Amino acid sequence: MLRIAIDIGGTFTDVVAETPKGLTSVKVLTSAQAPEVAALGGVDRLLQSLSKSPAEITAVVHGTTLATNALIERRGAKTAFVTTAGFRDVLEMRYEKRFEQYALDIEMPEPLVPRPLRLGLAERILADGSVSIAPLEGDIDALAEKLRSKEVEAVAIGFLHSYKNPAHELAVAERLRTQLGNDVTLCLSSEVAGEIREYERFSTVCANAYVRPLMSRYLARLLSQLRDKGFDGSFLMMLSDGALTTLDQATRFPIRLVEGGPAGGVALAAHVAREVGSDRTLSLDIGGTTAKICFIEDGQPQTNRRFEVARAWRDVKGSGLPVKVPTVELVEIGAGGGSIANIDALGRLKVGPKSASSEPGPAAYNRGGEDATITDAHLTLGNISSEGFAGGIIELAPERAPEAIARQIQDPLGMEAVEPAAAGIIELADETMANAARVHGIELGLDISSFDLLVSGGGGGLHGARIADKLGIRRIIVPQNAGVGSAVGFLRSPVAFESAISVVEPLDAIDVVHLRSRVEDTLAHVRGIVAEAVPMERIVCSVKVELRYSGQGLEVPLSLPDPDGFEKGFKDLTPRFEERYRALVGFTLENIPIELVSVSVGARERRAPAEDHVLVPVGEGAPSGRRDIYDLNAQALLSYEEIARESLNGGAVQGPAVVPEAQTTTLVRPGWLLRRSSQGHLIMERAGA
Repeated sequence: MLRIAIDIGGTFTDVVAETPKGLTSVKVLTSAQAPEVAALGGVDRLLQSLSKSPAEITAVVHGTTLATNALIERRGAKTAFVTTAGFRDVLEMRYEKRFEQYALDIEMPEPLVPRPLRLGLAERILADGSVSIAPLEGDIDALAEKLRSKEVEAVAIGFLHSYKNPAHELAVAERLRTQLGNDVTLCLSSEVAGEIREYERFSTVCANAYVRPLMSRYLARLLSQLRDKGFDGSFLMMLSDGALTTLDQATRFPIRLVEGGPAGGVALAAHVAREVGSDRTLSLDIGGTTAKICFIEDGQPQTNRRFEVARAWRDVKGSGLPVKVPTVELVEIGAGGGSIANIDALGRLKVGPKSASSEPGPAAYNRGGEDATITDAHLTLGNISSEGFAGGIIELAPERAPEAIARQIQDPLGMEAVEPAAAGIIELADETMANAARVHGIELGLDISSFDLLVSGGGGGLHGARIADKLGIRRIIVPQNAGVGSAVGFLRSPVAFESAISVVEPLDAIDVVHLRSRVEDTLAHVRGIVAEAVPMERIVCSVKVELRYSGQGLEVPLSLPDPDGFEKGFKDLTPRFEERYRALVGFTLENIPIELVSVSVGARERRAPAEDHVLVPVGEGAPSGRRDIYDLNAQALLSYEEIARESLNGGAVQGPAVVPEAQTTTLVRPGWLLRRSSQGHLIMERAGA
């Protein structure tokens, strides 16, 4: 067995190989213009270290933020939107409300499809699924001629109420296909996000069409070059909900991949949480560009079936493009290693969200970057060593880090020394991440101080202790493979697929027998997709529902424990909904009917728990001894003991201490105790806890 995981981030591309002997990893700088170049280079380097050939690879598992970046940077395909006549401006009207009530300068995101490319067609299906107006073939042909004249690369089709009856979308797509040929991508809202709420459905299908040509070409290039090298194994992609899917499904629905990279970090966190017996875990994955937060309970991450991408105004909720696909409940913060620090117009220190990325990178990378970043601040304070950085792939110029901070932060603020300025950058980044976790916990009705903090990514161990202090958390977990956590998480993820059914009926008026028939049909569909990569006997299924009080917009998700006991689980929904609603809101409503909004059906690979091994990075090892590190509280240099992870064999170490590794570094601040678990993970606890 030789499985390869590839995680392409904004700054680094992580490649991990899993063999019966353990895990081996390598980091390379991301090649932004052609991401497959860095990925294939990392694979070649890893195989060379293992004395293996591409023909020996049994499976490649891949996650990327390429689709997300295309949406944020608006570099997708030229896309048209075909919809019911009179509804082409739904994409611009959005929810018909302001996401910031009293801010006069709010900015709404521009629709992915400009108004001249949004075309109406005379057709109408009613809310009950009956046909009021059928589209005429002549109108469809005229529409095809307009699309040809505009030279579009992709067409999104979204009709009113097609979630109830997709017949018109299917018919129009079939005729357009004959007129436009196979060079134009066609996406149907009933297939991409077949649920109620036309704005969210239209937004999702447009986003899918917008990124599909780009993702299709990229995945085809990557797979073709792997095949040319002799690879003949399976190729799976990471979905936003922390599961894997086939290349065919990834190509058809690339919008489901937008959070695939960050979901890998959550998958690793859930796996490690189960290993160390952490029932309540806050996952914090700090990479080169962003930090990602997710809450995990009983080894299962919080999930959702809608989120936003490309927020246009100060990262405020409601200012982005809504996407209705299954996803882990993530919050992303612009506080990665490459996040840029500067002084704003009011003379205040600001960190992120803009990042130096891999090109030109932080100042210390010596690749043309002049901006001071979080990585430069860590180097200035002594938190990280310039020797063997990122496994030795980058030869740092450490003297450039304090120079950049002095020029951009220390001098404008009139500070006497560069170290307090660097410490201020890190303190502000820590506060930004802690506050994001605090707010997200409140939104979910969770007591954040009762959680363990599990940190991963290249920066997780550097920031963990200070963030835990701010949140009142008493235990920190640093996985043994934290530096390439997302890639390792891919290897711990099952193949799965999920689909949803819109219902929107009072709970006590539902024909349960008819609904069960619809659920069984959907189960057969998703099971068939998973069966393309997994034997049928290893597939397990699940059913979840979303409920709300009639007239409200707050849906509460609940799971049905046994898909085979559908009717029995249905009877218990009312008390379970009221209990969960009370936990979220603080009260329940009297004499208001409860509605079943939707049912989501999933099929998933049942996998035996994987045995973790010590990670063997490719590159130079980290030195040992003692290191002077500037401490903001003491406002002085403190002597930190350098300790190798493998030397921790049972006894506890009192901070201050530092655990340097090829892919990451862990700071054990004063007041914390460090030990190593039997699985190789670092556990930090407050002294006296």
